[in-house]
Amino acid sequence: MIDVTQQIDSVRREVGRRAVDGGQVRVVSLSRSYDVPAEDLWAACTDPRRIPQWFLPVSGELRTGGHYQLENHAGGTVERCDPPHGFLATWEYGGDVSRIELRLTPEGEGRTRFELAHLDPDDDKKWTEFGPGAVGVGWDMALVGLTLHLSSGAPVDPAQAMAWFGSPEGLAFVTAAGEDWYAAHVTSGEEPTAARAAADRTRAAYTGEDPSA
Repeated sequence: MIDVTQQIDSVRREVGRRAVDGGQVRVVSLSRSYDVPAEDLWAACTDPRRIPQWFLPVSGELRTGGHYQLENHAGGTVERCDPPHGFLATWEYGGDVSRIELRLTPEGEGRTRFELAHLDPDDDKKWTEFGPGAVGVGWDMALVGLTLHLSSGAPVDPAQAMAWFGSPEGLAFVTAAGEDWYAAHVTSGEEPTAARAAADRTRAAYTGEDPSA
């Protein structure tokens, strides 16, 4: 479906903190470059007709102040929208509220830098258990769909994608992404033993493997 090593190596993963509304949030960010103009990448990430071609069906009003809902997943409010440069929106799922921020930066003719940051409240209890990989690996999986869609211009078959993620190659991808998030966690200043335990629990959640293995 996709070259695992190339996809893993093409994405930069970072973990940090940011001051927001007088407080601190944890920031999990992924970035990579695509050989498409900013306008096309913006459409892929915001047009309700294209988002389902690589991610999930979406409904609502994708504009500043509008509410959106991903099918059987998160919803929220668009807090800022600046086409084709980026947006900020709440990410509300399972009773938790965080934010996602998209930034698109042109890198020359026909090439654009994609950066997605997931901003988690500093008191998020799930962070202690799973660390950055909980959301990070999920977004890595989404970027597989985006990469396939942008490279082919065609929709990604959801059933085929799910089957691939459950295959040995797909599980290798999820494991490799988790290891990169572990490394980013340690680089951010986390104690290695705690980061290792969180990464192992995240791997188990995504792959069904024994976290102690």
